[in-house]
Amino acid sequence: MNALRIGNFSGFYGDRADALREMLTGGEIDVLTGDYLAELTMLILARDRLKDPSAGYARTFLRQLEDCLGLAQERGVRIVTNAGGLNPAGLADAVRASAGRLGLPVRVAHVDGDDLTAAHPGTLAAHAYLGGFGIAECLRAGADVVVTGRVTDAALVTGPAAAHFGWQPEEYDRLAGAVVAGHVLECGTQATGGNYAFFREADVRRPGFPLAEIHADGSSVITKHPGTGGLVDTGTVTAQLLYETGGGRYAGPDVTARLDTVRLSQDGPDRVRIEGVRGEAPPPTLKVGLNRLGGFRNEVVFVLTGLDIEAKADLVREQLADALAKSPPAEVRWDLVRTDRADAATEETASALLRLVVRDPDQRVVGRALSGAAIELALASYPGFHVLAPPGKGAPYGVFEAGAVPQDAVTHTAVLPDGRRAAVPPPQDTRPLDAVPQPPLPEPLPAGPARRAPLGLVAGARSGDKGGSANVGVWARSEEAWRWLAHELTADRFRELIPESRDLPVTRHLLPNLRALNFVVDGILGAGVAAQARFDPQAKALGEWLRSRHLDIPEALL
Repeated sequence: MNALRIGNFSGFYGDRADALREMLTGGEIDVLTGDYLAELTMLILARDRLKDPSAGYARTFLRQLEDCLGLAQERGVRIVTNAGGLNPAGLADAVRASAGRLGLPVRVAHVDGDDLTAAHPGTLAAHAYLGGFGIAECLRAGADVVVTGRVTDAALVTGPAAAHFGWQPEEYDRLAGAVVAGHVLECGTQATGGNYAFFREADVRRPGFPLAEIHADGSSVITKHPGTGGLVDTGTVTAQLLYETGGGRYAGPDVTARLDTVRLSQDGPDRVRIEGVRGEAPPPTLKVGLNRLGGFRNEVVFVLTGLDIEAKADLVREQLADALAKSPPAEVRWDLVRTDRADAATEETASALLRLVVRDPDQRVVGRALSGAAIELALASYPGFHVLAPPGKGAPYGVFEAGAVPQDAVTHTAVLPDGRRAAVPPPQDTRPLDAVPQPPLPEPLPAGPARRAPLGLVAGARSGDKGGSANVGVWARSEEAWRWLAHELTADRFRELIPESRDLPVTRHLLPNLRALNFVVDGILGAGVAAQARFDPQAKALGEWLRSRHLDIPEALL
């Protein structure tokens, strides 16, 4: 059976609007997938639904589809997307209405059953992460467009692959191979040079979107349409494989993929082969994403310019102490960011930023009283007083938590193009998730001269968020660099290089096949991205900070 060509046209809610047309016209394709959902997106959609019960889905998808639906029909390309968000049935109806206006006989199906909000009082949205077999059921029934809510990102690929090749739920190795391909595709151009540590090695001004040629045995080749920008090599694929993952076992609703078995090889220009992936029975529970209102936050950023930066910061803190003491917020955080330089040539580069963030369940506590106290300092504080923007009345923020429910506690349902509802049974076999035993370390490099230099000269990195935790994947570009990296970059050394992590649990996972280390830092993001607990709330640049830190690196590697 020929390979199934699955492409991606969206990696997040807000991605490039013309990508769907670009993928349809750029080359041969069988299925196109659009990933719109993230933890923060679910909260945004939940707030949309509070204002309008008929909302709750990614409206931008509809605009993209209206422009391209006829082209997709003409070329026989099926579209699978999680843009349904909190309201997949509503989006499916909207797609039908759009097709009707265009005079196109489009068969639309959707996947239901992930919404558990009613069972979790106090949440704005609670959704189980479903697998790919509901999508497969819709495609087997002839759907041209399949809309889902909260499925795993990789399910957008495993579903079409299972439908095309007739895979059964117990074919774990094949499913695991598709999960790995799906994880590479899910973030769009992050697999083709976007956000890549070594971006200077290719023209990444406008990377093309990725596609996977998936084979019946679960192996795949990651590539992109000819003539599009960016690059696909083992480095870009490794970077995306490490993104938002943990150890050797990557759990999903259908299968647990063994990331420590993945083998990558360059299969030609802009082609990377993925093979050797092993799979195991999935865990007995499904992940549930819980989004709730955490309270209200307010922020003031004071600009401190020129001399005596520390003294100016101390003065502001002292002046606001009384206002904060009258009705103390639950959380008060001051951060002084030293962006200033001595004898600077511009006022901006002579300035530092003092950031005050307050949070509390009561909007009044973080609102006008604090804002007024800050602004009243305008003529009575440090020389050169000004702020980046006037503080407001306090804005709501969300909190994300991860829970779990038994696989059989969710009614996974495929709503087929003719309206029939097909139940998708939970897996027959499950396996509790446990850690993979740490593999042996490679032989260390022989002793030799070393030079103080940034880690990023010999290693790439990519980082991301999972709730309140962050992961930082680090990979070496040669076998010699791997032999050094595996011994040098321990969890303790990571804590030294990233001071924010010193009092937090840091777990190091070895992935020798990828010449990679994956660090998981629990709690560094507080209550998750919506709570905005740190400067980089999604830890997107944590890996680049790590790469900029200096170590004693063997001269043979430099």
